Amino acid sequence: MWPLGHVAVAYICYTVSTRVRFDAPPGSIATLILVASSQFPDLVDKPLAWYGGVLPTGRTLGHSLLLLVPLTVAVYLLARRYGRGEYGLAFALGALSHTFVDAVPILWDSEESVAHLLWPLTAVEPYESGAPSVLALFVDSLSDPYFLSEFVFAAVAVALWRRDGYPGLEPIGRVLERLRPSATG
Repeated sequence: MWPLGHVAVAYICYTVSTRVRFDAPPGSIATLILVASSQFPDLVDKPLAWYGGVLPTGRTLGHSLLLLVPLTVAVYLLARRYGRGEYGLAFALGALSHTFVDAVPILWDSEESVAHLLWPLTAVEPYESGAPSVLALFVDSLSDPYFLSEFVFAAVAVALWRRDGYPGLEPIGRVLERLRPSATG
């Protein structure tokens, strides 16, 4: 799945979670943490595999439950210690939803593998001829229904985000306001 799809799925899961638990929309900071953590596995794996050559593929260390489960538990416990358990939960939901959504294609494609979920205990097929091109991956995705479903998830997520009052925009707006040159200076 591409970044848009990961953010969309994570936001849908998180807003449903906050509505069920609190009958309220997600908070702004928790939403920003969710957005960042929904990209976490790829931010770890893609650079280390594609550009560093340290990992065999772009779905290994950051996508492995052997890293993600202890990491998300640690982040949650640390956040809770400082009275911010919701931030830890947002991190966990974003990172874990990413890796599980990446495993979904195994349901209809026998060539797909979920070996990345337990890497390095399970072997993954390394790249045969180096890292793939992002453009080539994109072009290959255009005819894939799974890729096209990301836009449906994104539309649903944007509608829910709008209903929730666009959480996450306010802190970004404050930062941008501080960075803007003043008219009097």
